[in-house]
Amino acid sequence: MSKIVLSNNFIRNVCKLALNEDLYPSGDITSNLIKNNIKKRIKLIANQNGVIAGLKFAIQTFKLIDKKIKFKLKKKEGSAIKKGDLIAVIEGNIKNILIGERVALNFLSHISGIATMTNQFVKRVGKKCKICCTRKTIPNFRVIQKYAVKLGGGMNHRFNLSDEYLIKDNHIVSSDIKTLVLLAIKNKKGKKITIEVDNLNQLKKILGLKFNTVLFDNMNIKDLKAGVKLAKKYYVTEASGNINLKSIKKVAATGVDRISIGSITHSAPAVDLKLEI
Repeated sequence: MSKIVLSNNFIRNVCKLALNEDLYPSGDITSNLIKNNIKKRIKLIANQNGVIAGLKFAIQTFKLIDKKIKFKLKKKEGSAIKKGDLIAVIEGNIKNILIGERVALNFLSHISGIATMTNQFVKRVGKKCKICCTRKTIPNFRVIQKYAVKLGGGMNHRFNLSDEYLIKDNHIVSSDIKTLVLLAIKNKKGKKITIEVDNLNQLKKILGLKFNTVLFDNMNIKDLKAGVKLAKKYYVTEASGNINLKSIKKVAATGVDRISIGSITHSAPAVDLKLEI
């Protein structure tokens, strides 16, 4: 899989784009009503329980506006937070702090939301089963969202279409499952191969061929358990498809090695945070 790198340069560029979006073309015309050089001490506080993530993005946002703004952390990146917790103290020119307030909070609330939701799934399945993200991410935001998944205790699936072979249902209906698997094996050149199946007959057609992972998609618990039993001798096993916090324990109890969940990136609710003077 492609290595996800959150370099300082990457974070700076992302924050620049976010600030440009918020400030173009005339800046913060409301905060400009406030006199310059009024110093204030602001608290970043959690309004709910969760996992805090994205602190470097908040720090960089304020740094781009005013290098003199001080951002003093009280919680570490990826740590658990409770409602009412003090996450950080921000000190400096209040006019400049207000200019960056919403951009900083948007980064924090979204990245923390993914980390928090991922962690909820991780806690339900225990240590034997891994929670994975998917490619169901906001375009151009994938690196950040997959970073958030890891902070929540999950693991990253493939980053893009070049990372590994993933033969899915629409590939299979366009050809033949065994033919596609054999072609992938022939051309793999060090890439991993995952095959998605939605019934046991598909699995039986390819059982024993040399690939890496079987992905059981939208299968009922009975068939999933039978499929895992057949496949675990040969392959890593994975389950996916409309799995939520209520159903996750039953899916994990089938013995599957990992569970991929699109909702942890595409539907994670933002964590409620506030800046308080």
